[in-house]
Amino acid sequence: MKNLRAHIYLFIVNLFYGAGFTVSKMVMPQFIKPFGFILIRVSLTTLLFFVLHQFWIKEKVEKKDLLLLAACGLFGVVINQELFFLGLSITTPINASLIMIMTPILVFVISFFLSHESVTWQKIAGLLLGSAGALIILGGKGFNFNGHTLWGDFCVLLNATSFAVYLVIVRPLMKKYHPLTVIKWVFFFGLLPVFLFGIHQFSQIEWGTFTPTIWLCVAFIVICTTFFAYLLNILALREVHSSVVGAYIYLQPVIATIISISLGKDHITSEKVLSAALIFSGVYFVSFAGKPRMFAKPETEPDSDDMVLE
Repeated sequence: MKNLRAHIYLFIVNLFYGAGFTVSKMVMPQFIKPFGFILIRVSLTTLLFFVLHQFWIKEKVEKKDLLLLAACGLFGVVINQELFFLGLSITTPINASLIMIMTPILVFVISFFLSHESVTWQKIAGLLLGSAGALIILGGKGFNFNGHTLWGDFCVLLNATSFAVYLVIVRPLMKKYHPLTVIKWVFFFGLLPVFLFGIHQFSQIEWGTFTPTIWLCVAFIVICTTFFAYLLNILALREVHSSVVGAYIYLQPVIATIISISLGKDHITSEKVLSAALIFSGVYFVSFAGKPRMFAKPETEPDSDDMVLE
């Protein structure tokens, strides 16, 4: 029953994320600019997490862990969300969703250099396939790096890298504290930089121009793709292996593509199909294929494969 509940949580989370690519584009940059939107998203979510934590957990953290929590806030909230929304305001929902599923590959690379992961030929093949797929998206047709979405694609790629760093460095904290405690402080430390980056664009918002549809889009991003997505993810992580959580990220580009095309916001090209096939293949090889080791680093934890995605 617990596993079934966790799978339901994860499906809902990735349904939110998949829809979020297109819903965000309906708001940005016409009604709210990216950094102003992030300020709304992070400030309201931080408030909700503090209230929920106060009534549910009431767990304190040790002072020695505050610096690591601050680093998690920097990579997991500030750089991650600022670059994602900036990139999404320039590129297309399909491009953004395809680049984001490279996160497990990036997590593997970072984990390996921190001695948390071993290398197999399948994982090397996966890295090459995933990199080739990303190059096709970034280069566009004929690898033309002058495309109008290039800067947005690059920002989303940096966002995915930042999130991968966050997933690796947050691991010790997730083992030590309740997940809600970690997420609460991660958002808290990310709030001040987000405020400084976003207050100018926030002050430029013309609230009177919002239609009921735009208000619903804003509410969806804040409540569904931020608050409930983080909450359901951490609840699922308590009941299933982290590799299961990672596998669900593959639903995001499928959902985003279906929604975006059905709304006439994007279209499928042969380059997108090829890049999707390469990235899906690469993520599969890195995450699931090949347990025998080619070059093994010393094991620091009994469950090293957990580091693929958390």
